Amino acid sequence: MDTGEGFPRLLREWRQRRRLSQLDLALTSGVSQRHISFLESARANPSRTMILQLSEALDVPLRTRNHWLTAAGYAPLFRSRTLEDPQMAQVMGAVRMMLAAHEPYPALALDRGWNVLLSNEPFDRLTAMLGADIWDRVGAPETGGPRNLMRLFFHPRGIRPLVTNWAAVGPLLWQRAVREAHDLGGNDMQAVLDALAPFQDPEVLWSASDAALLPVVPLTLVAGDARVSMFAVVATFGTAQDVTTDELRIETLFPADAETEALFRAMAG
Repeated sequence: MDTGEGFPRLLREWRQRRRLSQLDLALTSGVSQRHISFLESARANPSRTMILQLSEALDVPLRTRNHWLTAAGYAPLFRSRTLEDPQMAQVMGAVRMMLAAHEPYPALALDRGWNVLLSNEPFDRLTAMLGADIWDRVGAPETGGPRNLMRLFFHPRGIRPLVTNWAAVGPLLWQRAVREAHDLGGNDMQAVLDALAPFQDPEVLWSASDAALLPVVPLTLVAGDARVSMFAVVATFGTAQDVTTDELRIETLFPADAETEALFRAMAG
């Protein structure tokens, strides 16, 4: 088996990404520090079991675990199914149930590039308040193209002018996307960030580098006569064994004040 520089480099990069020393990883994974050193220097070839053990200890996403396996000469283990695949029916049923149960408040399901896969009616009503053509303005194709949450906020024709607390929300939202792009790997979110970065104020990108991810930061919008203040809670599937399920994010929006709660309930009624 020829691992070349592929697997040793990937192991070293992800260990450093998680800010772990070889000793830290040894204690976390149950693999000796000496063997980890041999793997990173290509003096030892990893077994399939060893790759899965180390990737689990480093909390590597399933898509990237497949990459580790192929880099070491093994076949990928984790499948990537479409949302319409019959074997995804149970998962998608659970997602739809979660979105429906959250009504009258907005909720949506995202992939790792923050493309909107599913949304409930309150979310659709909320985005309609921001403009009937909002998704077309920020670059979503008119027929069946992805609605992207980052483009909604950071595109020049997006909703930034409607966000009254942009100075607080903008840097935190950008930094959250940057950290997810880093932690989840892959090019999906990074491609979105690269496309939107030229349109951002330098001070926003600069302040984002030092932004702390606080537990709750309300997002306050003014659309016409309506003022909406919300905060988000994100959920993931913790025991996913499928790449698509592993990358699903359920984002539920809650009212941050009584005025917003009354608005959502009135819209539902």
